[in-house]
Amino acid sequence: MMEPEGIGALLRGSRESAGLTREEQASVLQAAQGGKWFDPENLKRWETERRLPTPMWHALLAECYGRSPEEIVRAVVASRRHRRIHRLIDQEEREEGSAVDRRKFLGVAAAATGMAGLPDISEARHGINAGLSTSDGSDLAYLNGAFERHRGGYRGCPPNEVLGQMKADLELLRELLGRPHPASVRRDLARTAAGITGLVAVIQHDRGEQRDAVGWFATAEQAAHESGDRHMLAWVLSRHAMVPLNYGAPNAAAAMAIRARAEAGRTPSAAAALAAAVTARSLASIGDREGALRAVIDARGIAAQLDSAQEADTWFGYPPQKHHVHLSQAFTLMGRTRDAYAEQESAIVLTKAPSVMTRALIAVDRAVCVRADGDPAVAADLAVNVWRQLPSPYRDGLVRTRVESLCQSLPGRPGDTLREVLASR
Repeated sequence: MMEPEGIGALLRGSRESAGLTREEQASVLQAAQGGKWFDPENLKRWETERRLPTPMWHALLAECYGRSPEEIVRAVVASRRHRRIHRLIDQEEREEGSAVDRRKFLGVAAAATGMAGLPDISEARHGINAGLSTSDGSDLAYLNGAFERHRGGYRGCPPNEVLGQMKADLELLRELLGRPHPASVRRDLARTAAGITGLVAVIQHDRGEQRDAVGWFATAEQAAHESGDRHMLAWVLSRHAMVPLNYGAPNAAAAMAIRARAEAGRTPSAAAALAAAVTARSLASIGDREGALRAVIDARGIAAQLDSAQEADTWFGYPPQKHHVHLSQAFTLMGRTRDAYAEQESAIVLTKAPSVMTRALIAVDRAVCVRADGDPAVAADLAVNVWRQLPSPYRDGLVRTRVESLCQSLPGRPGDTLREVLASR
């Protein structure tokens, strides 16, 4: 019996609703991949669930069946779960039959050797074996691959869209965490869980969903602790510190950033550099200029020692562009506008085209610096220009918070102009 919510039922139901034969549906799939041959027998195997489509087919199926990629993944997961449960049931039935014969034999042997009082330990082995069989390596491999895909950042996609792409993977993660695993596999899974939930928290932070971001960061911190990976924990704490930093609680941010820096240790790493940079921003925000400058020196020293892997342009790396963005904010908060302008120029040169949010935040930093240098009218014009060029999916959360903060510092007509633009959405 197939799973009613599984991939076989989904594919067959969608095809029949469209009034297509398997051969006709195979032609649709073939056309969608540029005429490359698609065997109708492959489709039959998927519909009957003798085989399940691997991740390489998910996007094509979503396109040709008018479904979202998340629906395809969710259906495959349901089918895999259904198959695993029935495999365990069949195994139990087979082993129960053989266990009866074994018990008869052991009873005779025990009577002959005086061992009749020992419990039947085969039952314990059977339970252990059943538990181990639920550790599905393909699911773990898929989830690790999903983590690698998501950690690359927005890549020009709006936060809402990226969050939607992660939904099915979060469901799979939840299911995997509910299964028993050997200790080493559990640690690796906990690390992946920390990374994925941390990414959700980052996106929620950028969207302005502060409470939800804090909840996801708490989950990520718990997973990082379980994994035993101190660099992952330092990354989670550093990113978590940005929530209070960017939304009005700088003292809490400073305390968390300092803790992150301690967790990262003295070995140069992306997590250590990020922790130092966030510490600089947090201390600058509470007016501790001396402490902030020491943290800037620390961040620069670590960044200079990172290898290419640690400098990767992902949410878990610390690329030079990200380094300059953080220091721009630190110097802006300290009122050191000349240093801030230099960091902004370096950041813009290194920022790739799709980085919509990064470019907007750099431009807002520049407007704040212009305001600090005594030209509120030009600062307002810069901010208005940023806002008008910003796509609507980015007009909430972090960027809006930064622009509103600048708006509050602008007197008279410049402030009114910016307020009017913000109100118009």
